[in-house]
Amino acid sequence: MKKSLISVLLTTAVAASMVIGSAVPAFAADTVKIGVYEPASGDNGAGGKQETLGIQYANSIAPTVEIGGTEYNVELKVVDNESSNDKGPSAAASLVSEGVSIVLGSYGSGVSIAASDIFKEGGVPAMGVTCTNPQVTQGNTHYFRICFLDPFQGTVLANFANEKFEAKKAYVLTKLGDDYSTGLGHYFTKAFEELGGEVIAETFPEGNSDFASYITSAKNADASVFFAPVSTEAAALIIEQASAQGMEIPIMAGDTWDSNVILSAAKGKNVQVYVTTFYQEGGNPEFDEGMKEFINADSTAKANNGGDDTISAVSAMGYDAYFVALEALKAAGSTDPAAVNEALWDVTYEGVCGKVEFDDENGDAMRNTAYVKSANTETGAWEFVGEQSIK
Repeated sequence: MKKSLISVLLTTAVAASMVIGSAVPAFAADTVKIGVYEPASGDNGAGGKQETLGIQYANSIAPTVEIGGTEYNVELKVVDNESSNDKGPSAAASLVSEGVSIVLGSYGSGVSIAASDIFKEGGVPAMGVTCTNPQVTQGNTHYFRICFLDPFQGTVLANFANEKFEAKKAYVLTKLGDDYSTGLGHYFTKAFEELGGEVIAETFPEGNSDFASYITSAKNADASVFFAPVSTEAAALIIEQASAQGMEIPIMAGDTWDSNVILSAAKGKNVQVYVTTFYQEGGNPEFDEGMKEFINADSTAKANNGGDDTISAVSAMGYDAYFVALEALKAAGSTDPAAVNEALWDVTYEGVCGKVEFDDENGDAMRNTAYVKSANTETGAWEFVGEQSIK
């Protein structure tokens, strides 16, 4: 993190910016608006709230930014896209009408893709925080992202399954019509088969809550691993039902499962859960300490974090995304969205989750490492397994 941006501020600023959509203190006469396009409800509401918390914490630390020699307040404009590809575009349009200079989000690739044309037509650049599907940025020059992509993550997970469990057969369960789920499932399948493995793939429809038959299928197929890149809502049900059926094979997933919702679901259960993610708590003690203080200082923030102060990787990524946005505003020397869009291509930033630097083709961050961790079912905490990259 950049020490120059983390100056000591009034403690009241922290409390004031913890409530979603709250205004920052009036330290300067001018205001620049940053849109926060995230789910606070629906399948991905839990993750969206945690990603937003990271952005809000960063805003509490750096509520102003100097742009073209003028000090500006940074005001967050937060909308709920409801985890919905149908409702997301109207939420995106509201941010454009608010006059934001840049948008951050969304948690969830599908809802990011759904809003892309709204941001394009409105002339506002967007920066994905943890939306990993390649289609978010493909074929456009206005959508950037700071996270790794699913072709990389799927390959990392396949390599991990092969190396850790010597897996020869994988059961892959994805949600029908979900861009993130089907995309990551596809890339895992491709990489796993290239390693000589066999994949049994099934999908489930929107609104499904009974996963017993899928778990039975995986057991009957004698699969080595159960891979389910699905929402935290579906994940909690899978964990509960897998434990009830005595499924002993490891359950694997991508970054969406890095949540205390998963830890809560797995605690006390006879399951093995492994996930890939962007950040491991303990990676930056200064950030961890400040984030925990921020969460514990306000009941709304704690509720939005799932009721405890576990630091999610998406919160750390949200934190980094905010500071990358500030760097773009400073580099642009203007609050004009077109200037910010142009400046983003050359922005570099050393964040708590690693260096952010965008490629010239799609505006994707150039990342080559993921963190793997497992759920300790006794303590209800994540345990760091290691770093994983592509050979």
